[in-house]
Amino acid sequence: MIRKIIHIDEEKCNGCGLCANACHEGAIDMVDGKARLVREDFCDGLGDCLPACPAGAITFEEREAPEYDEKAVQEAKEKKAMKEIKNHLHEERCPGSRMARFKHNEEEKPVAVNKPVPRLGQWPCQIKLVPAKAPFFGGAKLLIAADCTAYAYANLHEDFMKEKITIIGCPKLDAVDYSEKLTAIIRDNDIESVTIVRMEVPCCGGLQRAAESALKASGKFIPWQVVTISRDGRILD
Repeated sequence: MIRKIIHIDEEKCNGCGLCANACHEGAIDMVDGKARLVREDFCDGLGDCLPACPAGAITFEEREAPEYDEKAVQEAKEKKAMKEIKNHLHEERCPGSRMARFKHNEEEKPVAVNKPVPRLGQWPCQIKLVPAKAPFFGGAKLLIAADCTAYAYANLHEDFMKEKITIIGCPKLDAVDYSEKLTAIIRDNDIESVTIVRMEVPCCGGLQRAAESALKASGKFIPWQVVTISRDGRILD
């Protein structure tokens, strides 16, 4: 049948994955670092993915395509929900996901160049794993950092993580929109300030947008700042 369906321009696509997160039907997936319409019968033609794309890579077109299969979409959603429940139960049983609070002597200084002092204040630190409500968020200065910043910027612990609660993530690799989780963390805890440390690469914009969206959605007025790190380890702003 001829119907309206989305078209993704792969040359314009920057691989941020935001469109895949915005597609509630699961029609879009990330393949080899690019967004692809993997299930035409899952695309309802409403275009929730269009405003999510920062590169303007998605448009509508009318062409021959399978009819939208609402029943198949619902079945896929149910399977995904069951998988998420199983993953959550696994995480609860996993010792690596158990919460912990660390206390470092903030007066302690690195005694040698090869032995810096760790400044991670809690566990877990991955945005996907950290609970939305936790004691260590009380009165916290929150650092939301892109995964790669720890490798690109050599002094991340001393310059940014010290005396903060650090949570990390990568919207491209995790293929998830952190907005809802970050909103809950900021809204439901006594957060004093928010610092966002991201890389200069376009996909890191997803982390910044999620954090900014969470700050607005929380309904709170909290001091916040964004710091961008270059790929060769310099602070750009």
